[in-house]
Amino acid sequence: MKTILAYGDSLTWGHAPAGGGVRHPFADRWPSVLEAGLVGQARVIPEGLNGRTTASDDFTAASDRNGVRLLPTLLDTHQPLDLVVIMLGSNDIKTFIVGSAFAAANGMKRLAEITRTFPYLNGLAPKVIFVAPPLTVPSPRNVAPASVSPRTTDDQLFDHYYATAAREVGAGYFNAASVAVASPIDGVHLDAANTRAIGMGLIPAVKQALGLQ
Repeated sequence: MKTILAYGDSLTWGHAPAGGGVRHPFADRWPSVLEAGLVGQARVIPEGLNGRTTASDDFTAASDRNGVRLLPTLLDTHQPLDLVVIMLGSNDIKTFIVGSAFAAANGMKRLAEITRTFPYLNGLAPKVIFVAPPLTVPSPRNVAPASVSPRTTDDQLFDHYYATAAREVGAGYFNAASVAVASPIDGVHLDAANTRAIGMGLIPAVKQALGLQ
């Protein structure tokens, strides 16, 4: 059986749009849906953290949210791994973090580099899939000075920059915006149907990456 690490932020954690720490049921989170769709051929380890970035610090948070700094520990914790699916970037485009999809894409490239060069006990590095996050949408909460704001329009550039970055590093690629859209409740997070859609949408890309039928 293959082992997959799902590395992400609140969209992977299962944050419901209603807020208040409400989390979607386990079965509705995209890593769970992906695992179910692989019908016993792989297990998917969910590693989602609210507010996680690709490679930037957020010193307003109670915990370390820098994806580059945290990834090596998780690779060590969960090895051996066959595949790492990375869906990050939504927090990078907060203007007080980076505010740039281009910067987020460079952070993704660094995450791929870390994944491939980590000193695994079996000497085998997992494959990597980049996932561009869904687009944000207008919402009464998604305006300054709400905690989810301000965000730039750079989320519309995720597909271009992430697809390019994936080609440059030889990673797989999936655009979550092709199957999912954020909820207008908060403009950022997903309802249960849309987070499930990401899990379903990833099945072909994961099967291709791992050579599964």
